[in-house]
Amino acid sequence: MPNNSLNQKSLGAQAGTASAVSALQENLPAHPLPPLQDRHGRTFDYVRIAVIEQCNLRCTYCMPEEGVQFKEKDMVLRTDEILRVVEILARMGVRKVRYTGGEPTVRSDIVDIVERTVKVPGVKAVHMTTNGLLFPKYAKALRDAGLFGVNISLDTLKADKFETITRRSGVDKVLESIDLAVELGFPRVKVNVVLMRGFNEDELLDFCELTKDKPITVRFIEFMPFDAHQIWENGQHFASAADLCGQIERHYKPQGLAPSQGTRTEHHMYQVPGYAGKFGVIPAFTRSLCGNCSRIRVTADGSIMNCLYSEAPYYLRDLLRRGGTDDDIVALFRKAFDDKYKDGFEAKKAASVAAKINVSDISRSRASMTQIGG
Repeated sequence: MPNNSLNQKSLGAQAGTASAVSALQENLPAHPLPPLQDRHGRTFDYVRIAVIEQCNLRCTYCMPEEGVQFKEKDMVLRTDEILRVVEILARMGVRKVRYTGGEPTVRSDIVDIVERTVKVPGVKAVHMTTNGLLFPKYAKALRDAGLFGVNISLDTLKADKFETITRRSGVDKVLESIDLAVELGFPRVKVNVVLMRGFNEDELLDFCELTKDKPITVRFIEFMPFDAHQIWENGQHFASAADLCGQIERHYKPQGLAPSQGTRTEHHMYQVPGYAGKFGVIPAFTRSLCGNCSRIRVTADGSIMNCLYSEAPYYLRDLLRRGGTDDDIVALFRKAFDDKYKDGFEAKKAASVAAKINVSDISRSRASMTQIGG
């Protein structure tokens, strides 16, 4: 008589093998987990990981001129730790990975990190945000490694203003990086512009015109005051998304300006008929985009941030280094996002209350956006 138990085990093994093969063919995780969600019903499928705190610029809205005290090298996530986190998040439904900093091209193994991330089952696209100064050195290697998209930060097209805002020279190198990214065929090339009233707001239309001949997306971002001295906090330099959209619409309406599709955080996107690219405004400080949030942030020193305005600590690096299991790591991410507030206003209010009772002092320990990852 046939051994039914053995036959069932054999069939189960065959089914498991077939399932694993199917997942491999589709580049999906062999052992998927339920998606990462918060208590407000949002699902998180996009992670931004800062691979380094150091940056080769000193942008005035980001950090003080003298810089900040960066973490020791051993306190920053190691390559294998980054990849382990990505693999676990991919099993939880994360499909997009963006590497940030600091400046990610300052990290010597950034090409290797990208190449290994591209191969993680479940990951559909790997992106990078860079200031463009070192990008030409690594651009082809990054494209060959499978980098899908590159966001290049540039706040002015004028050399003197570039030096004022970054405290460094190099605007020509950044413009070269934009052209090189297009030339190398990166599927997504975006330019991030932080607009400030009284400083570079007069360049709004000049940046829009970059899209006339270049197949790029220019994104005007409301600035967020994360410098240690909060020199922009008084609001006199704040240019709102509504005001920027109004300027764009008034100027380009006679040319047939039309709304365009963007990502979930690109709420106000436009394209001029006949232009190769598109442009838009991101209300980062206004925070009208919080309802569509799908982002997970991991800082260079290995903490989970469930919101850019949150200061609650979730110490991922410590868990990784004390032998935490995959289940432990999954549980920490679920805890972090179960605690997530409805929007950035509630998160900032909670952080202010916590600071007053000395529960959290991260607002002072993270004195620069380079330590957050953007």
